[in-house]
Amino acid sequence: MDSIHDSLKTPSLRHKCSACYKQYKKKEHLIEHMRVSYHSVHQPRCGVCLKHCKSFESLREHLMEQGCGLCLRVLDGPETLSEHQDICCITAPVHQGTSLPPTDLSDCYEEDRSDRGLGAIAMDCVMAGGGSDGALDICVWICLVDEDEKLIFNTFVQPQIPITNYRHEVTGLKEEHMRYAMPLKNVQEKVLKLLLNGESIGKLRSNGGKAKLLVGHDLEHDLDCLRMNYPDHMLRDTARYHPLMKTNLVSHSLKYLTRAYLGYDIRQDGHDPYENCVSVMRLYKRMRSLDHRRQVMTLSVTPSCIQYVAPNLDSHSAKDLEKMTPDELYEMSRTNFKCWCHDSRRVMQT
Repeated sequence: MDSIHDSLKTPSLRHKCSACYKQYKKKEHLIEHMRVSYHSVHQPRCGVCLKHCKSFESLREHLMEQGCGLCLRVLDGPETLSEHQDICCITAPVHQGTSLPPTDLSDCYEEDRSDRGLGAIAMDCVMAGGGSDGALDICVWICLVDEDEKLIFNTFVQPQIPITNYRHEVTGLKEEHMRYAMPLKNVQEKVLKLLLNGESIGKLRSNGGKAKLLVGHDLEHDLDCLRMNYPDHMLRDTARYHPLMKTNLVSHSLKYLTRAYLGYDIRQDGHDPYENCVSVMRLYKRMRSLDHRRQVMTLSVTPSCIQYVAPNLDSHSAKDLEKMTPDELYEMSRTNFKCWCHDSRRVMQT
């Protein structure tokens, strides 16, 4: 009886994750959790309890109404929160539509040496339909803006196959707009010229050099329709950025992201490429501005890249991992995506 009584009094030892606070009966289960969870300082986390979440969507559910619904910061009280939200909520860009004038600043940008290496360019493409049933996406309109939301390139695109469906209800385009269209080959050359920013192709493929980062939503589709390639490490895609995706890593629409993190609605009745460019650039800059270095000093800076100081979990034997504390396991855990906060250092180094 005494032994039974003693066992009831003694709680079973549980192993708690230092990041998401999940608990496990066996240490080996905690270690396996750390291998697959990819916890790191770059994950979204609560400003009060410091719990890590897989995405901003799950962080919003965790915070409920205790913080700003846009940037998810936790503030001191209702008054401070109200003042902060007035600043955090951004005014929607002015809708331009097909009235947006043709713009080509590719030559000007090459001459403006002061602008070299300063960040990113946002791109959005409008698709019409090709093929016998009009279901094939072909790019007929492209728009680019810089980090100051300045329009640097805007033109209708002459596709290489006939347009069979202008999708007027969404695009606002008609056959007459294509009279002013630029051949696809010329568009490719000018877009690449703007992105390269005077840099060589070789350096672009290695570390980017002075070339621009390309920001957009579902960039793979846009580049495919433009028949262009750009290195993956130079792409910043709001549809593929893990913290902005659903917890099951399914993409949100740009309309949802703009409403959730910028506080305004983009055009509901059509596709405005300028509005989309500005919105993805704002989303990118908001994510880039997050400063994780102040929270956990586990990074070292080299001239060409940013590297983790601590080795990863796979570099240790199972026996060594069993001896480590949850905090030590967390320090060796690595993220499975490149955090955009690193880009802020890229800008400062140029």
